[in-house]
Amino acid sequence: MRFDIVSDTHGYLSDELLSELRGADVIVHAGDMCSESDFHILNDIAMTYMCRGNNDWGYTYDSFVTNLVRFFAAGLRWEVCHYQERLDLATCEVAICGHTHRPLVTRDNKTGVLIMNPGSPTFPRAGGPSIGRIIADDGKIQSAKIIPLRAQDWQEA
Repeated sequence: MRFDIVSDTHGYLSDELLSELRGADVIVHAGDMCSESDFHILNDIAMTYMCRGNNDWGYTYDSFVTNLVRFFAAGLRWEVCHYQERLDLATCEVAICGHTHRPLVTRDNKTGVLIMNPGSPTFPRAGGPSIGRIIADDGKIQSAKIIPLRAQDWQEA
């Protein structure tokens, strides 16, 4: 299964981002979407799991969009929280966060949990715009990487 990981879109989904997301089995958004219509657009592409970010107050996305989201897919326990420091690595195999607008793919030394922050496709703070992609099936992660996007559709935050 292909999981495309996004965070910090802040009300803007570029054509390049939407094109890159097509073909995903699942989209995981780590908060600061800032647009109810964008949530519906992503759900039209693929099943979307999303947590709330610090800028998502006042938006009504879905009753399943909370500050911390857990789900089971591809034989793995997933956890999504806008803030990395609030992830509970004892309860998952894949942990997704956002907020910093800086891409990160690492494994926790203690638990072995894969931690990913996809950066931001809209307002990156390190390098250019990006998303993450995880390929997983039957309880195994086959690949986890950051996908760079062209720099023409973003502004420095």
